[in-house]
Amino acid sequence: MATGPIEQTKRYRQYLDMVTGPIEQKRRYRQYKARTKQLPANYHTAIDALDQYLMYFGSITKGHILLSMLEDLVDLFEQSAAAGTPIRAVVGEDPVDFAEAFLQNYAEGQWINKERARLTNAIDRVAGNER
Repeated sequence: MATGPIEQTKRYRQYLDMVTGPIEQKRRYRQYKARTKQLPANYHTAIDALDQYLMYFGSITKGHILLSMLEDLVDLFEQSAAAGTPIRAVVGEDPVDFAEAFLQNYAEGQWINKERARLTNAIDRVAGNER
């Protein structure tokens, strides 16, 4: 069965996505980073610190959810910078509380949810056998 150039291109993109991850997500991440660089220095420093914390603590494994979270974060900082809102007014007195509360909006992408479901299902199966 002969394949045309369109089919070959489609297969090549599928292969690239499998090997390197979705190209669209990479493009969105680069746009996010470019937007953070455009922020005033203090906002840029703050968002970089939050970014690092959210990456380590957040454990989000779904790329599209991670990108939505980061895009929402940069939207918040861009709007705050434009309005002249102080960093403390954005994140509050405890930046960790802010980061964790912000992260809760994107909890469906965290790997721990999969593990919680796995534990619950295992216990439910065992408990069901005891009856």
